[in-house]
Amino acid sequence: MSDLKLYQFPISHYCEKVRWALDLKGLHYQTQNLLPGFHIKVIRQFAKSSAVPLLKHGNQAIQGSAEILDYLDTIKVDTCYTPVDATLAREWESRLDSELGPATRVFAYYYLLDHPKILVPWLSTGLPFYSRWLFRLLFPKIAHVMRKKMRINAETAEASRVVLEHLLTEVAQIYRTEKYLAGDHFSRADITACSLLAPLFMPQEYGIHWGSTNSFPIEFKQWIDDHQSDLFVVATVYQKNRKVN
Repeated sequence: MSDLKLYQFPISHYCEKVRWALDLKGLHYQTQNLLPGFHIKVIRQFAKSSAVPLLKHGNQAIQGSAEILDYLDTIKVDTCYTPVDATLAREWESRLDSELGPATRVFAYYYLLDHPKILVPWLSTGLPFYSRWLFRLLFPKIAHVMRKKMRINAETAEASRVVLEHLLTEVAQIYRTEKYLAGDHFSRADITACSLLAPLFMPQEYGIHWGSTNSFPIEFKQWIDDHQSDLFVVATVYQKNRKVN
């Protein structure tokens, strides 16, 4: 499967979800790291939407994390993260993709977009120095576009915080008494939950050099500190199951 190529933002938690699925199946793949904004021209060669992750396999282009996980199940069936009775796993995945993923992103970016020294290295991970330099130069304009496109403001950040805290608490409570979210086996529900929360507990396996939380905005660091108990529970599940090729 060496012709698998993942177009991604390394920082994206949806892209981490796909990387995890690829690694879990033991599939060899290439990554094409992209910069927000600059990615549009690249992705629109293959799809109408500019969203990542996008997986290329030969002449096929599969866009969206859930759709990519479905596709990977068709090309390697011996390692499966989709249960035979997948209703609960898919319900969890759909809910987390539509609620937790956006909430985590808006909440974190609300604080971090004003701190390019933290955010620019994350967003430009794996790219040549000249791309990082250009991105840093243009970042104020890019940050403005990101705020507008993702509707990031004080009101949406507060609403996202409420959603994030509710789902983090719910997921952590389940993991305190059960090994997995959907039945007796590790599934795409667990991949989704742990991936979408991973930027908040910053695991090494993610592939980002996170730096110290001491440099984070005070309010954001305080939130992470206040929720360490629940984040630790999810991080434990992540680290137990996250194998990197």
